[in-house]
Amino acid sequence: METTATQTIDVVNPITLEKLYHIEETSQEKVDQIFKTAREVQPKIEDMSVEQRVNEVLKIRDYIIENREAILTRIIQETGKSRVDGMTSEVFEIIDVIDVFRKLTPKVLKSKSVATPIVLVGKKSEVWYEPLGTILVIPPWNYPLYQALVPSIMAFLSGNSVVVKPSEVTPLQGLIEEIIDKSGFMKNAIQVAYGSGITGVKLIDAQPDKIHFTGSCKTGKKIMAQASQYLIPVDLELGGKDAAIVFDDINIERTVNGIMWGGYTTGGQSCTSVERCYVQEGIYDKFVEMIVDRSKKLRPSHANRNIEDPEDCDVGTVTTEFQVKIIEDHIKDAVEKGAKVLCGGSRESNTRHFPPTVIVDVTHDMKIMIDETFGPVIPVMKFKTEEEAIRLANDSEYGLGGSVWSKNLTRARRVAGKIKTGNLSINNHMLNEGNPNLPFGGTKNSGFGRYKGDLGLYTFSNAKSVLVDKDSSNIDPNWYPFTKTKYTLLSQIIDHLFSRKKNLIKFALVGLKINSIGKKEKLN
Repeated sequence: METTATQTIDVVNPITLEKLYHIEETSQEKVDQIFKTAREVQPKIEDMSVEQRVNEVLKIRDYIIENREAILTRIIQETGKSRVDGMTSEVFEIIDVIDVFRKLTPKVLKSKSVATPIVLVGKKSEVWYEPLGTILVIPPWNYPLYQALVPSIMAFLSGNSVVVKPSEVTPLQGLIEEIIDKSGFMKNAIQVAYGSGITGVKLIDAQPDKIHFTGSCKTGKKIMAQASQYLIPVDLELGGKDAAIVFDDINIERTVNGIMWGGYTTGGQSCTSVERCYVQEGIYDKFVEMIVDRSKKLRPSHANRNIEDPEDCDVGTVTTEFQVKIIEDHIKDAVEKGAKVLCGGSRESNTRHFPPTVIVDVTHDMKIMIDETFGPVIPVMKFKTEEEAIRLANDSEYGLGGSVWSKNLTRARRVAGKIKTGNLSINNHMLNEGNPNLPFGGTKNSGFGRYKGDLGLYTFSNAKSVLVDKDSSNIDPNWYPFTKTKYTLLSQIIDHLFSRKKNLIKFALVGLKINSIGKKEKLN
């Protein structure tokens, strides 16, 4: 990707390094028009029933199912993913989310009755879920379609209009518009604005009603700072440095395969990839030997890939040049400080093809164990005790995901409960993201806010609390006029209803007295 003085941005195929096309920054005039249109269409979305919105979203699902191969090829051309990775992490996941929420949305967004305290007898309490307005979705370059469509769909189902600003690295220019137009999905409900952070600034200045951002911690802080000027709420799904803790009672064959997938899928370019692997000393040597052997047998990406063939490679290309340089810098730093590379370790010359890499003898003073590497690299470190493993896993500024591997589920659950993350898998990795019923988001420098699950709809909704009373001649006892008698009775209610010596019979008698006062007293 290169930005010129004329603000054109080249989009490059990371597999071949050929230029695919270029995009330009969205003009201020265009941004203004996009938001004008979004605000005009939003009341129409709000007036639709939830079932009608679900039917609109099903059009997107059906179109993706019918055209998945062509869509997948577009994604691979810009990301360099293996075809199986693209199918599972982009196409399949979008379809799955829609299929789950076609049933879940009407239940989740239905107005709910909640308990009303006895002191408010005769009144009803409800929670209504209403849309926020127009949502700005800013997806990352590593999951360009999934992270663009899924939050947009959740926001639409909640009654909002949406503006999407794709990454300038993998913008998939025209693909979202094609899916919307050709599927027959509601016109203008989801619009797209292309460009870099320059366009992002313009879009935030247009004051959307909420921002949903997925990307780096550095950019997330900038977005939050700008949004704070307008008090725009934000969801931030930022980076991760996920730890996998492997105890010595596991099925080592299965666990090695699971850790490899967690570390190498999508070329290791997932916020929830295995970026630190802690293995108990009893199986450490055998584990390392096996993961190195298995990693060498995987098919890495290469310049002459046939992207239509699902068996052409197992581990995809690193999408951007700057990310390759970060990976190389982390490995160099680790080696200089005493680490050993047991397989992989360097890219194919003059390409972005990086083979599966295993590093040992790592410590927490190395970048590769501190900073987000975001590549097909698994650093492995030995631990002795459960307490040590927990301490090492929590020794990070990030808290997005992680995993605990043990045959002893009691121990696994105990350890999982002590790992400070927003998501965690037991005897698997990253699979939280495979269940649309689970909320997803981070802690610490991995951000805040949740999408998917019930919370994924609530995050794009205004939860309005409503209290319903009857129209009558009664005056509430807590209304004016204030008197000593009322004050005394209110004090007695506290004693009889809330204290350790509470007496419900006495409370009821006092309640009748104070209620009778409300029926008689009026402010003249």
